[in-house]
Amino acid sequence: MATITSPGMASGLPIKDMVAQLVALERAPLTGLQTQVNKAQSKLSLYGTIKSLVTSLGDAGARLSEANTFKAVKATSSVPDVVGVTVAAGTPPTGFSLEVQRLAQAQNTSSAAVPTGSGMGAGTLTITLGNWGSGSFVAGSQTPVQITVEEGKDTLIDIAGQINGSDAGVTATVLKDANGERLLLRSKATGAEMGFRVEATDTNAGDGKDLGRLAYTGAGSPSTLTQAGLNAQFTINGVAIESAANTVKDSVDGLTFELKKVTTGPVEVSVSNDKDAMKKAVQGFVDAYNAVMDMLATSTKYDPETKVAGSLQGDSTAVGLRNAIRGMMRSSTPGGEFTQLVDVGIEIKSDGKMSINSTKLDTALDKPAELGKLFGASNVDPTLQGFGLKLDAFADGLVEAGGTLSNRTDSLQASIKRTNAEMDKVVDRAARAETRYLAYYNAMDANVARLNSLNAYISQQVTMWNRSKG
Repeated sequence: MATITSPGMASGLPIKDMVAQLVALERAPLTGLQTQVNKAQSKLSLYGTIKSLVTSLGDAGARLSEANTFKAVKATSSVPDVVGVTVAAGTPPTGFSLEVQRLAQAQNTSSAAVPTGSGMGAGTLTITLGNWGSGSFVAGSQTPVQITVEEGKDTLIDIAGQINGSDAGVTATVLKDANGERLLLRSKATGAEMGFRVEATDTNAGDGKDLGRLAYTGAGSPSTLTQAGLNAQFTINGVAIESAANTVKDSVDGLTFELKKVTTGPVEVSVSNDKDAMKKAVQGFVDAYNAVMDMLATSTKYDPETKVAGSLQGDSTAVGLRNAIRGMMRSSTPGGEFTQLVDVGIEIKSDGKMSINSTKLDTALDKPAELGKLFGASNVDPTLQGFGLKLDAFADGLVEAGGTLSNRTDSLQASIKRTNAEMDKVVDRAARAETRYLAYYNAMDANVARLNSLNAYISQQVTMWNRSKG
């Protein structure tokens, strides 16, 4: 900003105040322009929220159209701390009795005690996975694993570390007590097929550090079998079943059992339609719809008592969107027992809010396949698709590039950009005007100063002349 030194001293005029008032007049359009920007930014913020809410509404429609939404089922166990059960979506409702005679076990062995920290001699331990059957060992398909033990170096702790670092299918632990140390081995998995055999080859037999003390090759071995590898045994409706694991996934299609304890009586397992899960999906859609409509109603209304208008009051895009969403809710999906939302208890009240008629919805939920058609029916003709699919496509069309909401936000952003550019021009014009006004008044003040100086000089000369004449 241009400045001068003590403007107005010669003329006595309040030049600074005069220039400030003139510049204020030049900047006066900024107030209106800033108001325009504020209104546009407020609308832009609201449309950003509306876009997010419309996207959520489309997502809720998409969830309703998913194949498993109305195939939700739940499984219950009469004694869940004994037999747990989970179920996959789409599993037909059913029920049966289950009894557990034996849980699956992992094979466990324990070596005899050896002095703590002593070496175990030189040689190799060969660990093979397989099934002990009736007493004789049948090796499985996994390649045996060899553990090399060095003379005077490897203690039980070292050997356990090597076993745990290998892919032998067993875990090793060293147990210490008053008698020394023992090597405990355990299959990583339960079941008869995951038993193991440990063979020892002692390089220096007879050195008193016999590696064979860790071998387990069946009854009479140096190491002791503390638990045999066993399959779980249970019955479903009296039919005997075995499983290598206590988590059973293949016995009944769609069901997973968790065998926790041996039963003392039948455990009743049932599979039924999960109405609560289906209602949750429907309620999510209703909530998403009401959130959009609440936002549109609030932003477009005019309150006659407070005389305050919503930021989008009179906005044709917002009003049109509100009407379009309402119209969308009345669409039909032919081909099933239910063709409209109202048929399943989803109703729009006089205030525009959506609500659920619980009685009608509960009745409709007894026919989940028909509900699936209403929301997820597939058709090459978009107008004949399920309501959920149509709603998802409708929402995408509004928010994607070129859609109604995207076009409106683009328009508002462009308007804000243009108005900001106009404000920059006003500020620039005011700055140039200030420089011009100051230059003009400075020149005037300088001229007044020169005239005052000339007047003083003439007055002095006249005074001197009058004195000389007297």
